[in-house]
Amino acid sequence: MALTLPRRALARKPCKAYLWHMRRFLPFLPKPAIVPVIRLGGTIGTGTRALNDEALAPLIERAFKRKPAAVALLVNSPGGSAVQSSLIAARIRRLADEKKVPVHAFVEDVAASGGYWLACAADDIWVDDSSIVGSIGVIFASFGFPGLMAKQGVERRVITAGKSKSLADPFLPQKDEDVARLKALQAPIHQAFIDHVKSSRGLRLDLTADLFNADVWVGKQAVDLGLVDGIAHIEPKLKALYGAKVKLAPLGRKRGLFQRLGLSLTDETLGAVEDRALWARYGL
Repeated sequence: MALTLPRRALARKPCKAYLWHMRRFLPFLPKPAIVPVIRLGGTIGTGTRALNDEALAPLIERAFKRKPAAVALLVNSPGGSAVQSSLIAARIRRLADEKKVPVHAFVEDVAASGGYWLACAADDIWVDDSSIVGSIGVIFASFGFPGLMAKQGVERRVITAGKSKSLADPFLPQKDEDVARLKALQAPIHQAFIDHVKSSRGLRLDLTADLFNADVWVGKQAVDLGLVDGIAHIEPKLKALYGAKVKLAPLGRKRGLFQRLGLSLTDETLGAVEDRALWARYGL
């Protein structure tokens, strides 16, 4: 079928809006690069507030669906679940390799622990001068109340089938064997995190430094250690890579009806307490 253009369109210089409309009919006209932007902000876990693979899978799949010029990750997370971090990062990396689409991560306030795990799913990582990066480690935290129980005259009675069933009971004094058992559980998780970072960053890492002791670094320090690639912000960096007319397409999660109406109060309140504790580790 022949395509004819209106005479008036041929007689004058086409306006930008007209050219934009005609791009779908004229494939030889230049098209700006499109980069979907996935925001990975908040703690990582299974709650309704948290980042997790189930909630993010549709966004990630959509970002890679039409083979864009690249995909950008906007990371601002103090960490959380190691499993959810691994699942999300693996999904991003799998699609990037399948579609042959580069992925760029941009860190805002913090990419620590699981947040850095997510950032390492990208081909390169860019930070602000004041971004906090690292915390390549595993933590178990709880409270102990045996003194309070004794003071109030409350006796704790625990009956188990299996000696490890009451592991790290907060109402009993801490036991050396419980500490040893928890450290044994943490070791393979920590190693998986280390392997992921090494696989992602490769020879860029300064392996003469002690990178895997759960320490954190700021901006240029992280660049010097090879944990990230440089100081840059998302829009100017993507324009430098893909041209001044690059189109950033933000993708965000949809909130459920109850969340929009503010009715999930119990889950929101409990989640906020946990979130606050994770952010507080980095002074945020």
